[in-house]
Amino acid sequence: MKDLKVIFMGTPEFSVNVLNSLIRNTNVIAVVTKPDKLVGRKQVLTESAVKKVALENNIKVMQPTKIRNEYQSVIDLNPDIIITCAYGQFLPKEILEYPKYGCINVHASLLPKLRGGAPIHRAIIDGYTTTGITIMYMGQKMDNGDIISQKSIEIEKTDNVGTLHDKLSLLGAELLIETLPNIISGEINRIVQNEEEVTFGYNISREDEHIDFNKTKIEVLNKIRGLNPWPSSYAILDNVEIKIYEAIIGEDIYKEKSNGEIVKVYKDGIVIKVSDGEIILKTIKPSGNKKMSVKDYLNGYKEKNNLIGKVFR
Repeated sequence: MKDLKVIFMGTPEFSVNVLNSLIRNTNVIAVVTKPDKLVGRKQVLTESAVKKVALENNIKVMQPTKIRNEYQSVIDLNPDIIITCAYGQFLPKEILEYPKYGCINVHASLLPKLRGGAPIHRAIIDGYTTTGITIMYMGQKMDNGDIISQKSIEIEKTDNVGTLHDKLSLLGAELLIETLPNIISGEINRIVQNEEEVTFGYNISREDEHIDFNKTKIEVLNKIRGLNPWPSSYAILDNVEIKIYEAIIGEDIYKEKSNGEIVKVYKDGIVIKVSDGEIILKTIKPSGNKKMSVKDYLNGYKEKNNLIGKVFR
């Protein structure tokens, strides 16, 4: 496949393994990625993870602000195939219909489940036990194209969005390279997605990050796992935002307490009542502080027992 002329479109770290596999196995003639953006409090202009890899390999980089209006330079490169992975923009019809082998997308779910921009987060938050990678033809709508191949992976109880992200990134790169020869030969069985089975993995909003302790302990734990390490979940205690990264489920039930109320304090855990039991916080980040274990947080808290009865909002 080294003579296969590929244009790759992607932006975040998730896309890097896919791009590296294409560089090793095909002729990547250009990379299309989002424009550099200002990051952090100091607003440092930062390149995407994909752009960094492209430059390291002396590959042409294109960064259209809106590819719907700036597609001609892509077509002019005369690619055999265009492969996208978490690019972040919809492709116009002019691009979708140009390459002889089509436009292929690497998506981090088992479509038609979890269409959208945050399928890894949502798989954990929504309590899925299995997810995977789908290689698909791109369509005019979000993640609605015909399926070419899929491979599943178990979501382990110890997984968070960071660990599952890394597993799926590697799986996506592997499955794409396995699938490409069949795409080129035409020996594929295109599967039309069943619209009745569609679910969505929409991007995470600020509102999504807030923990509702009126939920069940499994729902609360899944949200914490599904947002760890980024963008992270949070709740408010004494008008201070507390980011929550790790927690475990406890066994006790407190019928007379309010949901969100701190009911116990251990040397290494803060116990919070939820609708059907308790959640024990283990790793947190109070606003203005660094990420820390609850044990370290409590070591700096003069009156630990004064926490009991306070309520997370």
